[in-house]
Amino acid sequence: MQRKEITVLGLGYIGLPTAVVMARAGHHVKGYDAKREVRESLRKGKIHITESHLQEAFTEAADRRCLEIAESVENSDVYVICVPTPFCEAEKGKTADLSFVEAAAKEVAGVLKRGDLVILESTVPPHTTAGITKLLSEKSGLSEQDFYTAHCPERVLPGNILYELKHNDRIIGAADPKAAEMTKELYETFVAGGRCYICDDVTAELCKLAENTFRDINIAYANQLSMICESAGIDVFRLIGLANKHPRVSILTPGLGVGGHCLAVDPWFIVEKYGEEASLIQTAREINEKKPVWVKEKIADELGQDKGKKIGILGMTYKPNIDDMRESPSVILAEALKNDGYQVYGCEPNSHGDTIGGIRIVPLDEILDMCDYVVVALAHDEFKSEEVRRKIIERPHYDCIGLLRS
Repeated sequence: MQRKEITVLGLGYIGLPTAVVMARAGHHVKGYDAKREVRESLRKGKIHITESHLQEAFTEAADRRCLEIAESVENSDVYVICVPTPFCEAEKGKTADLSFVEAAAKEVAGVLKRGDLVILESTVPPHTTAGITKLLSEKSGLSEQDFYTAHCPERVLPGNILYELKHNDRIIGAADPKAAEMTKELYETFVAGGRCYICDDVTAELCKLAENTFRDINIAYANQLSMICESAGIDVFRLIGLANKHPRVSILTPGLGVGGHCLAVDPWFIVEKYGEEASLIQTAREINEKKPVWVKEKIADELGQDKGKKIGILGMTYKPNIDDMRESPSVILAEALKNDGYQVYGCEPNSHGDTIGGIRIVPLDEILDMCDYVVVALAHDEFKSEEVRRKIIERPHYDCIGLLRS
């Protein structure tokens, strides 16, 4: 495939690694982010997110001038939209906030020309790609037959993104078979260890939601089991360990809840579109959202009315060993305890900030010395040593993840 001029819109946890991988595959990539501070940081050569090996890869691509940071969306052959799709609270429940996707599409429409390809990577509800195609046509003055659109949802694991962008299978959906083939040809220039599968756009949209919802439902089962075992007075981690001795059973480990921009958000996009037909999905989502509140109530029952107690939360990100705080159950728990009047502190080795969500962040040694009660929220590598575990066990604590049992 000949070298393409590509603009990637949105340089966050997905867009920046995607831009780097495309540039390293031989394309000329222009990255654009709506946040000026992101553009300025990248122009100075410093990435603004924590991701394994990404800084080195970005530096290499920038030094070779195959990746540039643009001040605006510029003319290209291909446009890849990698902006957030959070949910918003509405009268009928949680609904997808497509404002970032629509804003990016309008930017593209300003420079779109005949024959261009627009790829939507952002996770979206079914039929969004068709709506974006219509918006591009309206804003550019081109007919929908003059350009090509496709949906290729990301499906990577934070902390291992560069590897998974090259080795995971990709799902490419488009209403126009030619658009799908064009996208497949492009992605095959860097998807070296996986395969690219073609389908229609709605199937691709729902496929990504189904993947994350599957995981959310399984986590909800484990989290609900933890609540049941608490009432039954038994150890949920021992129960799951024994149940998993069955050759066809593999129950996940319960935790504080479910966070992140995918699992905690995407199931609501299905519920939004399909209502009662998605009742199981909605129930699972509600169970996982309830878990931090349930843990807060257990801690409050144990501490009673002594609001002077200092509570330390170990781990404030949404999963171990990353810096992403989006939809973090730890932050939800910390804020709930603080609102109840407790003195709450957080420990987050992957953050350089002094506060997270209004919670003061302190070093590990300090939080273990100063706090009367400790909540083990995540299995960060820094929390796994025998010395740290011993210090936690010596004081009142709540182990959300079974770290202290291993």
